[in-house]
Parts: sequence; C-alpha cells; structure tokens
Amino acid sequence: MGSSSETRQNSLLSSEPGIQRTQYPYVTGSSVVALKYKDGILMAADMGGSYGSTLRYKSVERIKPVGKHSLIGASGEISDFQEIMRYLDEQVLNDNMWDDGNSLGPKEIHSYLTRVMYNRRNKFDPLWNTLLLGGVKKGQKFLGMVTMIGVNFEENHVATGFGNHMAQPILRSEWHENLTFEEGVALLEKCMRVLLYRDRSAVNKFQIAKITEEGVTISQPYALKTFWGFKAFENPTAGAEGSW
Repeated sequence: MGSSSETRQNSLLSSEPGIQRTQYPYVTGSSVVALKYKDGILMAADMGGSYGSTLRYKSVERIKPVGKHSLIGASGEISDFQEIMRYLDEQVLNDNMWDDGNSLGPKEIHSYLTRVMYNRRNKFDPLWNTLLLGGVKKGQKFLGMVTMIGVNFEENHVATGFGNHMAQPILRSEWHENLTFEEGVALLEKCMRVLLYRDRSAVNKFQIAKITEEGVTISQPYALKTFWGFKAFENPTAGAEGSW
C-alpha cells in the first residue's frame, strides 16, 4: 500500500512531460484556390513549403487525386496532409475491396473529412490543415472546404489561406458557371499571380489540376509571367509615417 502511494506521489511530482499535442505547424503550404467550370473542377496551388518564415522547400505537391472521382488540395502543415492522405488511401482501398461496382464520390469523401477534422479537434490534437475537396460523379460537380476544426461548406469557388482574402474578391467578380477550361485557367492564374505578389510564403512554381467525368489531370509545374516594376513595389515605404 505504501509503495503504491509513493509511486503515485512521485508521478505527480515528475518533471517528465505528458502527452504532447500539436502546438504549432512547422513546414506549411500557402493558399489553394479552386472553382467549378463548365465541365468539372479546376484547382491551383503553388509548390512552396515554408519552414517558419523560410521558404525551405520548392517542390511540394499539395494537390492529389483521391479515388476515381475526387481531387484534394491542402494548405497548412505538410506532414498532417500526408497523414490525411494515408487515411484517404485506406478508405479508397477498403472501398475497392468490396468490388461492388460502386466507388466513393466527392460528397462521401468530403463528409468523411469533416468527421476526421472535427474528431481530431475534439481531442485537442488537430490536423493543422484547411482542405479543398472537388470532384465529379454521375454528372454532378462538387466543391467544398473543410477547416482544421471541422467547419465545412460547399461553394462554386473556394480558397484557403491568404487566398480567402485576396483571391475571393476576384472570383466573386469574374466567375460564372459557364466558364470554359481556358477561361477557368486564366482566372486561376490571375488569382495566383496576385497571391505571388502579396504573400511572402508563395513561390513562383505552380500546378493546376482539373477533374472531369474522364478523370484527373494535374499539370507539370510551371511559372507565371510577373512584373515587379510597380512604384509601390520599388519604394513600399513612400508616404509612410513613423520612425521606420
């Protein structure tokens, strides 16, 4: 009895840390932007991975296919996104093992992600990502978002990170439901160019993905043409007040 009491007291006084939770993201990706167009879904993201404020990695793929009908893009912690992809790969494998002629669609995967993110949030161990999930199944286009605490919704165009502030006004102004593929790509490139100018975590190396009834296509990385000669860029402190 005495020994059990001493053990309990020692454990209370121990300086060893208990179970640790994710406190801060380490290697993170920036904005992802997606929209519906006439034939399906388009999604764009740069390939930067920031270690704190250092743009450490420049070939991080943050857009991935999921099963036959869906496409996922993620901003936030890269390792947590890799964990989410492991969950999704397991779900797709289990679904294929039934061999019943059916397959998971974007609505089912989006619903699954909302439960995963909310469950981890309730454990105070969140997956530090904001996810975009788009897809096409049986002629129905789907595009939705899930945040790191499980908040979710569907929309015709969505953006994460800085894109939620910088890209959404452009999308609200110029998006329409009959966009062609070329018009959709041009609109996404316009959004990504603005983000490249304004977001210090962005890198000029992008991928654009599309998903239609025929399947998923993810482009090879490419750079956008930019212009840095704006006066505001050359002398950003002009007219500013203060000692700086």
